[in-house]
Amino acid sequence: MSKLKGKVAVVTGASKGIGAAIAKALAAEGASVVVNYASSKAGADKVVAAITAAGGKAVAVGGDVSKAAEAQGIIAAAIKNFGRIDVLVNNSGVYEFAALEAVTEEHFHRIFNINVLGTILTTQAAVKHLGEGGSIINIGSAVSRITPPNSAVYTGTKGAIDAITGVLARELGPKKIRVNALNPGMVETEGTQTAGFLGSDFETGVVAQTPLGRIAQVDDISSIAVFLASDDSKWLTGEQLIASGGLR
Repeated sequence: MSKLKGKVAVVTGASKGIGAAIAKALAAEGASVVVNYASSKAGADKVVAAITAAGGKAVAVGGDVSKAAEAQGIIAAAIKNFGRIDVLVNNSGVYEFAALEAVTEEHFHRIFNINVLGTILTTQAAVKHLGEGGSIINIGSAVSRITPPNSAVYTGTKGAIDAITGVLARELGPKKIRVNALNPGMVETEGTQTAGFLGSDFETGVVAQTPLGRIAQVDDISSIAVFLASDDSKWLTGEQLIASGGLR
């Protein structure tokens, strides 16, 4: 498997869930991977161990994407360890649903700072090193189309990611750098487990509205990330790929 042989990828928020799966999938296709984490070094080290055990190359790098110096440090680590960067996956994100009356300034800024500002700061740092054929993959969410109740702030961040993706596709197109959004629906991860979504009435409702009749597994998403990172998608930019099993 060598769709990404010789490429270097940075995956933010890759210590667990979708990010971890994407990091492993990119490595399995030959990419050297920077596995970024904000707080869970143990989780990132586990992902790196899995990649190296399978014959791949990876390094764990700490950093909070919502802080410019740390975002720059994540990209600098890719250059230091692997000499270049070809793929950036902006996966770092948090979600917390809240009814309108429960929204606070702290809630708003925490989610927007990580989900939106973090995407901008990390991309800003990466673009200095990305060359022709580079691929930026922003992990959005199907919520920007579904707009569920009690999610004004979180859905707002993902709507912003959709818009930013379109802007940066135009802005970076002259440099032959592609920018696309990968927008999953509900995925079985540690996060959805902790949030109490799995086995809930919410999950039942989502499945009932999903034509393929289930929620996603992480490998349903990571395989699409491989496609977007590789030359198989060389004519795609500014796109929003809704990976939701048909849920709209």
